[in-house]
Amino acid sequence: MRPTVLNPLFADVTALKGVGPRLAALVQKAAGPRIVDVLFTRPHGLIDRSRRPTIADAEIGSINTMEVTVDKHHPAPVKRAPYKIICSDETGFITLVFFHARADYLIKTLPEGSKRIISGRVEDYGGARQMTHPDHVVDPAVDGGLPLFEPVYPLTAGLPASVMRKAAQGAIERLPTLDEWQVPAWIAKNKYPSFGDALRRLHAPQSPADLSPSAPALLRLAYDELLANQLALSLIRKARKKAAGRAFVARGALKAKAIAALPFKLTRAQEEALAEIETDLASADRMVRLIQGDVGSGKTIVAFLAATRAIDAGAQATLLAPTEILARQHLETLAPIAEKAGVIIDILTGRDKGAARADKLARLKEGAINLLIGTHALIQEDVAFADLGLVIIDEQHRFGVQQRAALSAKGWRADLLVMTATPIPRTLSLTVYGDMDATAIREKPPGRKPVETRAAPIERIEEVVDAVSRVIARGEQVYWVCPLVEESELLDLTAADERFRHLHSIFGDKVGLVHGKMPAAEKDAVMERFHRGALLLLIATTVIEVGVNAPNAVVMVIEHAERFGLAQLHQLRGRVGRGDKPASCLLLYKGPLGETAAARLKILRETEDGFRIAEEDLRLRGAGDLLGAAQSGFPRLHFADYAAHGDLLLAARDDAALIVQKDPDLKTPRGEALRTLLYLFSRDSAIKLLRAG
Repeated sequence: MRPTVLNPLFADVTALKGVGPRLAALVQKAAGPRIVDVLFTRPHGLIDRSRRPTIADAEIGSINTMEVTVDKHHPAPVKRAPYKIICSDETGFITLVFFHARADYLIKTLPEGSKRIISGRVEDYGGARQMTHPDHVVDPAVDGGLPLFEPVYPLTAGLPASVMRKAAQGAIERLPTLDEWQVPAWIAKNKYPSFGDALRRLHAPQSPADLSPSAPALLRLAYDELLANQLALSLIRKARKKAAGRAFVARGALKAKAIAALPFKLTRAQEEALAEIETDLASADRMVRLIQGDVGSGKTIVAFLAATRAIDAGAQATLLAPTEILARQHLETLAPIAEKAGVIIDILTGRDKGAARADKLARLKEGAINLLIGTHALIQEDVAFADLGLVIIDEQHRFGVQQRAALSAKGWRADLLVMTATPIPRTLSLTVYGDMDATAIREKPPGRKPVETRAAPIERIEEVVDAVSRVIARGEQVYWVCPLVEESELLDLTAADERFRHLHSIFGDKVGLVHGKMPAAEKDAVMERFHRGALLLLIATTVIEVGVNAPNAVVMVIEHAERFGLAQLHQLRGRVGRGDKPASCLLLYKGPLGETAAARLKILRETEDGFRIAEEDLRLRGAGDLLGAAQSGFPRLHFADYAAHGDLLLAARDDAALIVQKDPDLKTPRGEALRTLLYLFSRDSAIKLLRAG
């Protein structure tokens, strides 16, 4: 049950004064449906009305506050024309402009001959100064009639700034006094205000410094939020550990045969990763481990060798891939090794139908298939294993928690191994994968040649086309990536469709096109033709970021590279140089480059280390962009910023671990207060685990 003290904050926004049904819909769009959502909506700017310039000194295009004398009213001469009021001070004149105004209201508010303080945006109109619809008009004799500082909130179309400010103030008024969940010594050391005071300060900033990530109020709220996340993850992890796993006792014969069948020697990083996984598999606790490794670092082989342990112990394993082409590539890579090791391997995708599918499922249920690779088809209800012991998930961010759980549920206490080729900065991996044990493979297999990376202005495109024609003439393959599918009138970017038409006119049927708007089967067919070598030039959007393994592809051209994120550029570059031939990546950009875009291209030319690139990406973009929609599963943060508050995240992780160790059921006075914290930040699913025990 949610603590009753929080009920006022979990009421609907319509409970706020002055927020009726029509405005409530807009407030919900900007902030969320509950009062706590408004409370957690952070101002992103500040209007300073404390400076009082003269009319002559007022900054054009900015908000200015000044004291003036009202000289003359000029009512609208015709309907729809504006009502104008001339005002002055000792330095000049300014015209106040009102559309659809009520004359009686303006005469009463701005009587001729009176002194008034006006505040609003000053514009230049034909050489004269004017202010359209001032934000505030107050009598200087009335004390406190004008707020000196006003927070600026995110808005949506039709929502006035004044309504959002009023809603935030209403939310603050409903804020109850809550028991402190932070350790007093930690608060004293960091000079943090209380949770309530921190929110009050955030919504009533007195200078831009009050809104900076290092402001004490924001640091306090950021730490609270990070602690809520870390505590929830620690509780989930503890509950998972409590759910008994199974110990796989294996002789190691299968693994030895598989290693002997490998056409290369394992790297030290691969051996270390395998040792960590095997320790988990041998333990009676349930394994939930993440393998992070750059493109081409050999994660799949490590996962396969881990599977041999479960198979050797009499269980089955399965590998779930996000696309059919990726599933087939895994089969292609592993089949020759599996055959020599005596592991029976098969594949199940949406293509399997009728009798062939039924036969496959029957063999799986009997235990005649040791390792089944597949796509979402694996999750279907009629897919049953004899004894599924290990679930391996590739490109885990492509799958939701429910899909992972559905596949794991097909086994009895199955261990889980998830892989990602998207290196994630350490601070972020704590937040996203904090409920998992993590292994990083930071070494590339020997023989992988570096990809030569160059940047060039888009104006040199004809030279690039000439270079591509030479590569194609040698029978080698090229990727050409564009940022959009169709031409956009708003953005001067070459669309994939347009580039395909251009290059098809030169190279004919050797050119293929693939993008996210195509039906999956059509997309897979084009990718398959490229993989087979039937196409030599593939025009694509970022759908190829993960997955196609074409060892004969030696050139990657990325058009408008300044539009892509660093990690994304690195992923795309990783599509080439997978064979034994030297490869290159060409970043075409439209100048002039901004500071961030220039830094991005420079880092890419300097390094191929995905982990360093991920850290730099976080530094350059901040977490908001970095996570984007692609990385589902990242919690949305209100106050914390991963790039600015990394040290707070580490402290929150340590604090959470200590709490779970000392007060696992959150029964102490601090534990009870921490339950309130979890509810506040919508991490209450972790509390349900406490009850489930």
